[in-house]
Amino acid sequence: MFQGSKKYLPLLLFLFILLSLILILHLNLKDKKDYLTFAMLNVGQGDALFIESPTGTQILIDGGPPRKILSRLSRVMPLFDKSIDAIIITNPDLDHIGGFLDVLKVYKVGKVYEAGTWNESKTYENLKNKIKEKNIPTSLAKKGMRINLGGGAVLDILFPDRDVSTWTTNDGSVVAKLSYGETSVMLTGDATSETEKLILGNNTILDLDIDILKIAHHGSRTSTSDIFVEAVSPEYALISSDGGKKYGHPHKETLDILNSFGSKIFRTDLLGTIIMKSDGLKETFSFLK
Repeated sequence: MFQGSKKYLPLLLFLFILLSLILILHLNLKDKKDYLTFAMLNVGQGDALFIESPTGTQILIDGGPPRKILSRLSRVMPLFDKSIDAIIITNPDLDHIGGFLDVLKVYKVGKVYEAGTWNESKTYENLKNKIKEKNIPTSLAKKGMRINLGGGAVLDILFPDRDVSTWTTNDGSVVAKLSYGETSVMLTGDATSETEKLILGNNTILDLDIDILKIAHHGSRTSTSDIFVEAVSPEYALISSDGGKKYGHPHKETLDILNSFGSKIFRTDLLGTIIMKSDGLKETFSFLK
């Protein structure tokens, strides 16, 4: 019986070596890239942004609503990669944090950053308890903080610049600027037009100079004021929404402002997941339905 099985040993050994090489390749994909990846995941009415630096550092900014993110995230991360260096909670509303509970079940997370605003929902309470249970270090995101992603890519926190613990979740939303070479992306969470005024007043023209603007609050008319868009002058405007099914986002007023300044608009409800890659000199876009 055993003698007949011996003829299969070379084949089994070959398959074992092949599978091992595939596993090693996937685990080392993080170290093989010379470009920055930024993806706005198609999670419907919510926000979930994935960043991977040229050296493989990965950050997830917001987790979208429940039961949406894992299938989208698996399409922009290597198959066997089950770790994320940090997550950022721009605000604790359900459409920004619901998916993080799913993420923590599958991925090992190294660090948590949050704004410091509060939500009394059971989901937020469960998320805080899960982060504590897993002993994940947590910090408040504050203006002046720079997260070095490696390979020349950095994430600078522009807001909050003060204690926002008593603010509404949208007014106190984290706003950050992602930079890599000549490419820059402003990430605005659900920041309102009032928050935009504070950002305009407390940052230099250089800080506000960007190529790509992640439109705040899914294109709501309460954000993306004309004075803000004029100041940051984005070439591209990215909107994450369900196309108006729940709240009518993006609102016509916001689209009109962006069009008046000549920004090219990409929307997840029309294009699916939006993926930007940059070599530090120019950006290219692709889309996943």
